[in-house]
Amino acid sequence: QVQVVESGGGLVQSGGSLRLSCASARSDFSGVAMGWYRQAPGKQRELVADITSGGSTNYADSVKGRFTISRDNAKNTVYLQMNSLKPADTAVYYCAAGYHIGATIIPFGFWGQGTQVTVSS
Repeated sequence: QVQVVESGGGLVQSGGSLRLSCASARSDFSGVAMGWYRQAPGKQRELVADITSGGSTNYADSVKGRFTISRDNAKNTVYLQMNSLKPADTAVYYCAAGYHIGATIIPFGFWGQGTQVTVSS
């Protein structure tokens, strides 16, 4: 069962912007936390940003000031606005629902296909 569908990736030059979208099929979307993750070739998947059900946000140090996560509960969608993109941001980006233990988001483990972001230098 597909729970999330990511879209919006593409090829962009360094310094450019992209907006990723993640549509969720969860009926309880407004009550769960959502996270954006990325996985570059040969590297482990890492958390990029997360947002609580109440709208509080958290970012990886590498994207602070450049990326913005937001959610639209009426559309069951979470977004990731990415500005000032760098070649190091090249990865497949995934979203997942989860819950927080303290400040740490724990994904439920249902992943979509992801969307490829490639930043050229």
